[in-house]
Amino acid sequence: MNSLEFGILFPAFLAGLLVLATHVPMGQQVLNRGIVFIDLAIAQVAGLGVTAASTFGFEAQGWRVQAAAVIAALLGALLLTWTEKKWPEVQEALIGVLFAVAACAELLLLANNPQGGEHLKDLLVGQILWVSAKSLIPIAILYAAALVAWFGFRARLGQAGFYVLFALVVTQSVQLVGIYLVFASLIIPALGARRFAEGMRLWVGYAVGLSGYVLGLVCSSLFDLPTGAVIVVTLLVTFIGAVIISLMVPLRLRAA
Repeated sequence: MNSLEFGILFPAFLAGLLVLATHVPMGQQVLNRGIVFIDLAIAQVAGLGVTAASTFGFEAQGWRVQAAAVIAALLGALLLTWTEKKWPEVQEALIGVLFAVAACAELLLLANNPQGGEHLKDLLVGQILWVSAKSLIPIAILYAAALVAWFGFRARLGQAGFYVLFALVVTQSVQLVGIYLVFASLIIPALGARRFAEGMRLWVGYAVGLSGYVLGLVCSSLFDLPTGAVIVVTLLVTFIGAVIISLMVPLRLRAA
């Protein structure tokens, strides 16, 4: 695709907005908790659920695959809730172990699948360019409910509630944009906003994420490159821009 085809880009842009709406605030919480790789681990476990369901012959977009992904992610989230209570000093290491084991289990399930490579690629980098506006409606409802829970009842969620809500959101995002873009959408905007005053961080994070998605979609379309991978790179570009801007703003607008 060598020209800007807005009929394709617009649904992808909407998908990016939906992902950023939930991932920017959650990513800042993840960064504050010091559990940066939880999103990769939960995303990989959700991907394992998708792969396992597909291996048993269930339809890729069917409810059984969705249920398998959600159940896998929730089990992973509950496991991490338990390990954080039991061994908080090694929680980050345990998150890494969960990611590695889930990834290897997924590779084993795909070992004899002739389309395994393509399936794995879809889970890693996603297919954001091929989403339809209609398919985004149930996702928008889920994310809206998640945002209400996040901004309205976050203080009451507790540790377990955070992990469960996080798992539900990430499960859907993995199938929408892929594991790599889920991680980038959570962490890069949060990193770009951390040098700003606390009251500005959420908005700066949204600005970093939105700019990265728009730039990535345009570059992917113009240069015919994989969209998910390009957006990850352009998110890094907008992160660098945010850091430069943070060095130029008055001290009172920076983080202490």
